[in-house]
Amino acid sequence: MTVTISNTSAGESPRSRGARRFLRNPAAVAGLVFLAALAAVALFAPYFAPQHYATDDLFSDYRPPALYGLFSGGEREAAQDGRDSAQDTSARQPPGASQDASAYWLGADFMGRDLLSRLIYGARVSLAVALVGAGISFALGLLYGITAGYLGGRIDNAMMRVVDVLYAMPTLVVVILIMVYFRAGQPEHFTGIKATLYRWDSALGGMLFIFVGIGITSWLQMARIARGETLSLKGRDFITGAEALGIGHWGMITRHLLPNLLGPCIVLETASIPGYILTETFLSFIGLGVNPPMPSWGSMINEGYQAMRSYPHVILWPVLTLTATVLAFNFAGDGLRDALDPRLAE
Repeated sequence: MTVTISNTSAGESPRSRGARRFLRNPAAVAGLVFLAALAAVALFAPYFAPQHYATDDLFSDYRPPALYGLFSGGEREAAQDGRDSAQDTSARQPPGASQDASAYWLGADFMGRDLLSRLIYGARVSLAVALVGAGISFALGLLYGITAGYLGGRIDNAMMRVVDVLYAMPTLVVVILIMVYFRAGQPEHFTGIKATLYRWDSALGGMLFIFVGIGITSWLQMARIARGETLSLKGRDFITGAEALGIGHWGMITRHLLPNLLGPCIVLETASIPGYILTETFLSFIGLGVNPPMPSWGSMINEGYQAMRSYPHVILWPVLTLTATVLAFNFAGDGLRDALDPRLAE
């Protein structure tokens, strides 16, 4: 008698099942595609941006978006006010100044800088903060948590009390104090490590201290999760069997504990990335972000809200881009969590 098994998932690897679950989530796939496109545009910003982010034209200040004309009727009545404003601006331009309105697809800011170009270059800042913040948090938190959980006893207790003390500190206040300390004063009077860090920060356009501030506080939750998962895994049968076989501490961590910790920790870190982006946005909004004229979505929002009643397009585009990016990370993180959760039923 022959028995035929029709279950197509029989013998399927966990990685294949996870990929299939992820692809069945349209929101997660859409979020991943959006993030991949955003990363490609940010990486090749000089090829996608119509202008350099610092190129200004004071005779084109607050120029309305050229896109207004694409969504109007046959006579473009809806864009008439915008065209009149652009014509008035062009009348003030000296000979040789740019008068091509199509060069400003999303409009211009108060200095006549192209908003589309600044959004594209600003994506570099947000994605860099997301990647560096996530990398520091993941590496430091995972190492700290797995060490505390594996060693246990008094060492575990002492290490987690340090985490509790740091956890009690307000994250934003700590980040702001760090940035104010390293940036306050006259740079020519800085000495020692402060002068060195200031030079590195200037070379990175003001992003170094953002990385440091986020990295100092972002790993705490990861350490707690890694420590808890390690304690849970230490009581499993395969760990007991590995100990009976005489596997050393390093082999136990790298071959048994770490592979089982990666899934939950990656999911947690993916869900934390929007928080890093919003932290950088807030810091740039209050003037502690990147150094001008380097654009950041937070600094663009800060510049746009002051004229939002008369020129709403200046704040509209960075807000929409920031919202879409945060939603994309949330959707992709939810899909990744569902795909990597071994307890999820098919």
